[in-house]
Amino acid sequence: MGKFKKVETGIKDLIVIEPTVFGDDRGFFMESYSKKDFAEIGIKSEFVQDNHSKSKKGVLRGLHFQRKHAQGKLVRVTAGAVLDVAVDLRKGSSTFGKYFLVELTGENKKMFYIPPGFAHGFLTLEDNTEFLYKCTDYYTPEFDSGILWNDSDIGIEWNFEKYGLSSEEILLSDKDKQQQTLKEFIKKGVVIG
Repeated sequence: MGKFKKVETGIKDLIVIEPTVFGDDRGFFMESYSKKDFAEIGIKSEFVQDNHSKSKKGVLRGLHFQRKHAQGKLVRVTAGAVLDVAVDLRKGSSTFGKYFLVELTGENKKMFYIPPGFAHGFLTLEDNTEFLYKCTDYYTPEFDSGILWNDSDIGIEWNFEKYGLSSEEILLSDKDKQQQTLKEFIKKGVVIG
C-alpha cells in the first residue's frame, strides 16, 4: 500500500485521501503531500498557492469558486474540525449540481481533493479550527464567485443539530449571505475555466 489511500466519493475526480500516519507516545508523523505519491492515486495537479484560515465554531465559508482561473484544492484540517463540501459545477458532468460532504478533523487527518470546476465550502465544528488548502491556480478577485450555501436546489444536509448548532447560529460573511443560487448560475450560462 502507498502512503495515501484514495477513497472514491461517487463524483468523478473528487477524492477523499487518508494518509499513512505513524504515531507513538511522543506524537505522530505523516506526509501531507508528495507529488509522486499523489500521481499514483490519480492526482497530477500542480499546486501554486497555499492558504491557511482559522475560525471559531459555527463559521460557514462558501460555496466559492472562480469563473476563470478555476482552482483545484487539496484541503485538510490541522486543528479542530470542519464539515467540508464540494458541489459539481462542471458543464456537461453527469453529476452536475450534486454535492459530497466529508468531515475533516485534526484527529482523522483526512484530506479532500476538489478538482477545478467545483464550488467549495466548509462549516467549522469547533473553536480555533485551522484549515489549510493548496490551490492549483492563484486567487483572482475579479473572477471570484459563489453559490448560496443553503440553496434548496442543491439541498446540502449540513446536519447542524448533530454538531450542536442551529442555522440561526451560523456565522457568514456579507458576501456569502448574498451569493447566487444554482438556478441563477445556470441562467447566466457561466462556464468555469
